[in-house]
This record gives sequence, structure tokens and C-alpha cells, in this order.
Amino acid sequence: MNVSPSTLALLDSKYAGYLEGDLVDQLVQDFGIKFAAGHWCAGEFFDRFAPGGYNADNPNFDPSEEAQVERVARAGIKGIEWHEVVFLHADGSRNQAKIDSLVSAMKSHGITPTNMNFNTWSAPKFKLGGFTHPDKGRRQESIEQALQGVQIGKEIGCGSCNIWPGSDGWDYHFEVDYGQRLSWFIDSCTTIAEACDKAGLKFGTEPKQYEPREGNMICNTVAKAALVAAEVNKNLSKTVMGVVIDYGHEQMVGNTPADSLYMLKRFGVPIANFHINGAKYNANDEDRIAGTDDIWRLVEFCYAALDTGYEGWFGEDQFTYRTEQTISMRLSMEFFANCMKKALKINAMRDKLQAAQMTGDAIQTIQLVKKAIYSG
Repeated sequence: MNVSPSTLALLDSKYAGYLEGDLVDQLVQDFGIKFAAGHWCAGEFFDRFAPGGYNADNPNFDPSEEAQVERVARAGIKGIEWHEVVFLHADGSRNQAKIDSLVSAMKSHGITPTNMNFNTWSAPKFKLGGFTHPDKGRRQESIEQALQGVQIGKEIGCGSCNIWPGSDGWDYHFEVDYGQRLSWFIDSCTTIAEACDKAGLKFGTEPKQYEPREGNMICNTVAKAALVAAEVNKNLSKTVMGVVIDYGHEQMVGNTPADSLYMLKRFGVPIANFHINGAKYNANDEDRIAGTDDIWRLVEFCYAALDTGYEGWFGEDQFTYRTEQTISMRLSMEFFANCMKKALKINAMRDKLQAAQMTGDAIQTIQLVKKAIYSG
């Protein structure tokens, strides 16, 4: 995207100062910024310190997926991500009643289904892995479950599918044959990518350094995920698979998120989806409210998304354990919109920024963007 002088004038007039309320919604609409939230952002939150749930003492809290849709809508967010297991019975069979109920809820609230995530980690049978389980039968089960997700995703209107391979990886040295596990993962991704391609859906895998696997997850960096995608695309003789970038996961591994976007563009690996949240640098996967950390880093990430031509959804992936769900989702959208506004203003100076970058003098680039960062 290249911001024109007239657009810059609009940003300086209609969208001057800090954006709240209706101005957030108008900016998102005017500039085609597609913002979504994972259904889990609006649900109950559990961790090992509160296994019963942080809202278990609130008799008025409804954890159902239908209530989650309503909370997402109440936050002013127009898209929602799903997990395929939401639409399945406990035995793994299709739950048509749940599909019909949630499609009705989304239509009622004007919410678009955006991305179907595959959950092959929460069931005990997948504790040793999903797509890389040492048992061939379990690996096949994970693939078949994902293929059901592809089918349901297409049926309800999603535009993409995502593997976050939560249980695939290792906890200890010498625990696994790294090469064999990687081959199994590539084989699984090839099968699922082919199904997504036939269904007209984008497909990617979401890298993360660790957790729940504490040694490493099978794809621990964007670079490794890109190599997997490239191998899958070679297997299929066409570009089908990409990468899903989670902003907090980039923080975990100490990457510069903007750099990852340019790297993927340079190597011709598409971005299938984005997950937005907040986390400390080189820390855990905190999934806090987006925009509550390093603003420079987030604005640069937004700028890179514009500059590399990303046109997909930005989906919240957050676990706000101790704050109310709807308010937390709205704040993430609000902070992200304000950072995106700053990125749009910097985009209007793209030629000057690139000229300053060519000097190698950091002061020149800082002087150019400082007002957009601090007063934009």
C-alpha cells in the first residue's frame, strides 16, 4: 500500500490525535484493515494455576461458543477464528447441530469466519504428538481431523486454515529423531495443503519456540516454518502453503517481526494469517493485550505488513486471564488501530524513509519517523 497525499491529509484531519470509539471502527473500515479475534479470546481461561477457570466463580459467565460470538461482536470486531474441534463430537465425528448453531450466531451478529485452526494437542491421545506422533495410526488421526477442519472451514466460509503444532516437538535431548519427525510433519502438511488448495483456502503453519513442548516445537521459528512451506510447495509443484505469524511468538524467539515479513516476501513464501497480541521480549507466550509493549516494534510491524502488501486478516490470539474479555479484545483493536495509523503516516513518507535508510545513518530514519511514533 502507498498512502497518497490526500490520504495523509485525511489521517491528519479526521484521524488526528488518539483514536477511540467510533473513530477506531471508521479507520479500520476506511483503510480496509481486517480485524478478527480467536473464539478463545472471548471464552473461559484456564492455566495450571487455575485449572478450574478464572471465571468459575461467576454464575453469569457463559463459556459457550455462541456466547463467544456475541462478545466478539460486542467488541466491535468483524471476524472470528475457530478450532475444528468446536464443530466435532467427542468421538471426532461431525456435529451438525453445533455447526448450524454457530453459523446462525455469526450471521445474527454480522461476524465473518476467517480462519480454521487445527487442535491436535489438547486430547490425551495426542500428548506425544499429533502430526509427528511416533504411532502411525495417531499421525493419521491428526491428519483426518485436520481434513475435517478443512471441509468445515470451507463450508462455513473461512478463508484460511492453520496448523499450530502444539504437541509436536520434544522436551529433552535425544528424545526424538529430529529428521524423522520433520519428515512426518512435512508429509502431513503436504496432504493438508493439497486439501486446502482444492477447497480454495489459504494454508499455513504457525511457528513457536516452545510451550507446551519445552525443548522446542517442531517449527520453532518463522525461518524453519518457511523452509517447511517451501518443501511442501515443491512437493505440490505450486505455491500453496505459507506461514502464520504470531506477534508474541516473534517476541519469544527474539526476532524483529518486521524482518520476518520481508524475509518471507523475498523467498516467495506467503503469509496465510496473522495473530496479534502482546508479550515481553525473549519471554514466555503471554498473549496479553496487543499494543501494551514496545510501540516502535509494533508500528514497524504494521508498516512492514503494509509495505509487503499483506491484505489478509489480523486476528487476536490473547488470553487475558484477569481482565474482562470484551473490554480486552476492544483494547487490542483500539491499540492496534492507533499503531496502524502511525504506520500509514510513515508509509506516506516511504520514499524519504528508503532514502534515509540508504545512508546507513540511524539518526536520519529516527528523525523522520519520530513524530508519527510519538504524536501520530
